[in-house]
Amino acid sequence: MDSRSNTSEPRRMTPLERARSVFEIELSEAASVAARLDERFDTAVRLVRDAVERRNKVVVLGVGKSGHIGEKIAATLTSTGSTAVVLNSVNALHGDLGIVSEGDVVLALSYSGETQELLSVLPALVRLGLPIIAFTGDANSSLAKVASAVLDVSVSQEACPLNLAPTSSSTAMLVLGDALAMALLESRGFQKEDFARFHPGGSLGRSLLLKVDQIMRPATALAVISPTTPVVEAIQAMTAQRTGAAVVVHPDGTLAGIFTHGDFARHFPGNPGIGSMPVGDLMTLRPVSITGDRLAAEVLQLLEQHRIDDLVVLDGNRHPIGMVDSQDLSRLKVV
Repeated sequence: MDSRSNTSEPRRMTPLERARSVFEIELSEAASVAARLDERFDTAVRLVRDAVERRNKVVVLGVGKSGHIGEKIAATLTSTGSTAVVLNSVNALHGDLGIVSEGDVVLALSYSGETQELLSVLPALVRLGLPIIAFTGDANSSLAKVASAVLDVSVSQEACPLNLAPTSSSTAMLVLGDALAMALLESRGFQKEDFARFHPGGSLGRSLLLKVDQIMRPATALAVISPTTPVVEAIQAMTAQRTGAAVVVHPDGTLAGIFTHGDFARHFPGNPGIGSMPVGDLMTLRPVSITGDRLAAEVLQLLEQHRIDDLVVLDGNRHPIGMVDSQDLSRLKVV
C-alpha cells in the first residue's frame, strides 16, 4: 500500500485568513526590529542631520525590492526637508556617480548585505569618504563591514507562504526608513509650516500658505447694512447676496456688528413685529474678525474655537473687505 495515502497536506488558508496572517507576521517582525534599535540609530540620525545641515544630501542605494523601498524613503526624506536622491547601482558605474558630492551621506539597503550590484559601487563611495548607513539583515555582511552605522532589519520569517518573497523584510526596511525620517524631522525642528512649503498642492499647504484675502468672499459679495436697517431689509440683502450673514457698519464704514440668519431665528419667537425692528437691536456686537493678510490656517482655528460659521475680514482701519463662510472652505479644499 502506498504510504503516501496516509499523509495529508496542511489545509490551505482562505484568502481572508492569509491576509490576516500576513498582517500578523509583518507587524510582529516590525516590532522585533523596533525592539533591537540602539545607539546605532542615534548615530544614523546624527550622520544624516550633519549632512543636511551642511546643505548636502542623502544618497539612497538599493536593488530590487530594496530599491523600491529606498525610493519611498528618499521621497519621505525630501518631503520633510532632507534632500535625498536615489542612485541606480548599475548606472552609477557609468557616470551617475557624478550626482554624489563630498559631504553627502549614503543610505544603502540590502537585506543580505551581499547584493553584487550595490557592492560594486561601495568602493567609489568609500574613497570619497562618505559615511554609509546600512539597512541590512546581516551584521557580518560585506555592506555592514564598510558602514558607519549598521541598522538591523533581520526577520525570522517572511510573510510569504513560501518564505521567499521579500515581505516582512521589506516592510521592516520601510518602517525603519520612516522612523529615521521622523526622528530626523523632529531633531531638526521641522514644523508643519515647513511641511506645507514642500506640499503646496495639498490641503495642509493651502491652509498654511494661503492668505485670508485669497479665500474670502470679496466686499462686492457682502450684504452691507447699517444698524438702523430694518430686519426685513437685512434679510432681503442677505438673500440677494446668497449669504447667511449681513455685515453691519457704522456711518464711517467701520465694523459695528454682524446679523445672521441665526440671530433672526433666535429672536423671531415672541417678536411678531421683528421685521420692522432695526438690526442694531438684534445684531452681534464686536463679532470675531480677522485681517486679510493673516494665514488661512488661522481662519480654521477661529471658526472652531468660537463655533461660528461666518468670519468678517477687515483691513487695517477696521473696514470690512470680505467674509469667510465655513461652507466655502471645503470647496476651496482648505479643510
